Amino acid sequence: MSFSDKLADMAGLARRVWALSSPYFSSEQKWKARTMLLAIVLLNLGSVYMLVQINDWYRLFYDSLQNKDQPAFWLQLGRFTYLAFAFVIIAVYRFYLTQLLEVRWRSWMTDEYLDRWLANHTFYRLELARYGGESQSPDNPDQRVHEDLNLFTSQSVSLSMGLLNALVTLVSFVGILWGLSGGFEFSFMGERYNIPGFMVWMALLYCAAGSVITHYIGRRQIALNFQQQRYEADFRHHLVRVREYSESIALDRGERVERTALGARFGSVLRNYLTLLKAQKNLIWFTAGFNQAAVVFPLIVAAPRFFSGAIQLGELMQINSAFGRVQDSLSWFVDNYSTLASWRATTDRLTSFDQTLRANHARPEGLATEDAPRLVASGLDLALPDGRPLLDNAAVSAGPGDTVLVQGPSGSGKSTLFRAFAGIWPHVRGHITRPADVMFVPQRTYFPNGRLRDALAYPGLAADHSDEQLRSALDQALLPHLKDRLDEENAWSQKLSGGEQQRLALARVFLRSPRWLMADEATSALDEATETTIYQRLVAMVRDKQGTLVSITHRPGAADQHNRRWVFSPRQPGAGAAFELRSEAA
Repeated sequence: MSFSDKLADMAGLARRVWALSSPYFSSEQKWKARTMLLAIVLLNLGSVYMLVQINDWYRLFYDSLQNKDQPAFWLQLGRFTYLAFAFVIIAVYRFYLTQLLEVRWRSWMTDEYLDRWLANHTFYRLELARYGGESQSPDNPDQRVHEDLNLFTSQSVSLSMGLLNALVTLVSFVGILWGLSGGFEFSFMGERYNIPGFMVWMALLYCAAGSVITHYIGRRQIALNFQQQRYEADFRHHLVRVREYSESIALDRGERVERTALGARFGSVLRNYLTLLKAQKNLIWFTAGFNQAAVVFPLIVAAPRFFSGAIQLGELMQINSAFGRVQDSLSWFVDNYSTLASWRATTDRLTSFDQTLRANHARPEGLATEDAPRLVASGLDLALPDGRPLLDNAAVSAGPGDTVLVQGPSGSGKSTLFRAFAGIWPHVRGHITRPADVMFVPQRTYFPNGRLRDALAYPGLAADHSDEQLRSALDQALLPHLKDRLDEENAWSQKLSGGEQQRLALARVFLRSPRWLMADEATSALDEATETTIYQRLVAMVRDKQGTLVSITHRPGAADQHNRRWVFSPRQPGAGAAFELRSEAA
């Protein structure tokens, strides 16, 4: 990579960091954020000022020792007491305000990204895009929100304040070191030369060489840190899936397969970590030696002047202290390279996540227009995430009093049609209008862990319904044995059988009592007699409200409850879409 390319890369990184950071400092919390940041900056400046005072104290203290001046010795010890006390106070409040800024910044960014991730069905569309083969879809959004935001805020504050501290320390101590170091005289080809501020030039040369070598030794860590975060998230995600699907895995005796899959994912974690560890080891070989050599380097350089009597012990120790401060400042890049590599990887991951969220929000939310008296779809084109067409130019409608059965072979797009009606399917074109008071019931329903009453009322609040209403809904869904367990807390997706989960989902329907209902194989786990009974009750409910039922079901008992049919029929190969959709009387 050429020098101009490196400059462009650094400029691009700066723009990405600014794009991620600036919204918080321009938000509704901007004055608190800016005030805390200003206070942290002032405290950093105060800590550097105290270091300058302590550096001056070194000269006076060690001179009193060399001169055996006991009153001056005790005076300097007393001076050190209040200098150290002031330094401790500054250090404590600098730490406290820094941590407070980090946690408030993280809190704001977490709220912001959660809102954006959950808005416009983004969380669903990202998973759909990922499993549909879109390589640009970010992996593991949960890690981006939970871990990456935490790392970005904490590392951004610590690195920026560390850099500020290093720069201010350099400016403060380079003058001191210049004045103390004197000139370096030497002869070359019969000419005498004098280099003023020799210790400053030695510090610059020493640290510049160290920074260049550090970069070339440690630059692999940026990519390795990026991959490590990804592999860790993949491993954690699969562990969660095993826990969620524990019953299915146990029934299938799938432990060996899952163990192999988990082992493969952890193997990726381990291999990348070992590679990262070797890269870090190579860097530490250099940085540890670099820092140890820096302890004696200024003493070696300044020793001839001390032994010649040009300077006293106090000045030698002051030179050593000042050189150490300058060297620490100039070595900031060396000392923080591993953190910088991790921060760069985190920034890149968050940037790609942010760009994906922005791109998704730029898309239309869905075709469905709500608050219409009928469900009408015209010119409807449906496609799979990989672009394969399912339907083209389809047209169907349903109105009050209709009970519509959707039929077709497996994989024809029946559930995808429901997703389009719900407004969550992105791969659709055409025109859809539907009533606002519509409820969708999938084959597998989500239940939050906690009280049964909360799982039943989801996504509404249990407090909005009386116990009598909740128990009545359970009765209508043929779950009378759950009526006395409303306050029991459990993982209901694990506790209840498949049939009980479907009936609990239907109990939500009876509790909410919508005018329009769209059920996607919502009774597939029930026996035929129970399914027929529940369908009769659902039909009676929507007809009482002059509404409509549209459902996907396969058994004759439930199918007989419908007076119309939408039928998916395969088309001939080469006809464009794979299926056509026609509407007919039952």
